[in-house]
Amino acid sequence: MPFADTHAMQAHLDEIAVTVAKGAHAMLLLDRAGWHTIGKLAVPKNISLVFLPSRAPELNPVENIWQHLRANWLSNRVFDTYDDIVQAACDAWNHLVAKPETITSIGRRNWAHIGHS
Repeated sequence: MPFADTHAMQAHLDEIAVTVAKGAHAMLLLDRAGWHTIGKLAVPKNISLVFLPSRAPELNPVENIWQHLRANWLSNRVFDTYDDIVQAACDAWNHLVAKPETITSIGRRNWAHIGHS
């Protein structure tokens, strides 16, 4: 989606809700972006929102995902058009999701895995 807003967040929640296994419940970890916390969201019954503390990017692994995308595919480039930007972002995302082990290593927090392999 071209905008991070309430409409996009609602569509995101709705899409997650239909992929949650029957009888299961999803916990969605979010930062406190305005479109995450707005009271206008209709949170599906099979999802609970868990908000990270304010100003704690070290707790939010997605911040490191964005950093990886920028460092590996999106930085030091000039784009001619909006569509070129969107295409580059999609290409970067597709490169990354093709490597789930990379996503795991970027998002891993050793302090959260003490005693686990």
